[in-house]
Amino acid sequence: MLSDESQRIAAEAKQLYDEQLRERLELSDHGKFVCIEPKSGEYFLGNTFDDAVNQAIDAHPDRLTHTLRIGHSAALHIGVMFQ
Repeated sequence: MLSDESQRIAAEAKQLYDEQLRERLELSDHGKFVCIEPKSGEYFLGNTFDDAVNQAIDAHPDRLTHTLRIGHSAALHIGVMFQ
């Protein structure tokens, strides 16, 4: 379960994405990852989850961030393949 602070950061980041970033990024960067640091309003794009997160850590090592996959409902898909 996420802490209250983590839930707040996620909600703030999603709001920033929906209100300021979604329209622009879904046209130009569909499928990439965006890591959002809501306190500063900065965001970091990457072709992979790690690329986006590592940029955010470099810029704001002491802050929580939230990562989304542009144009998708979830950043990651966890599943199994049955053969």
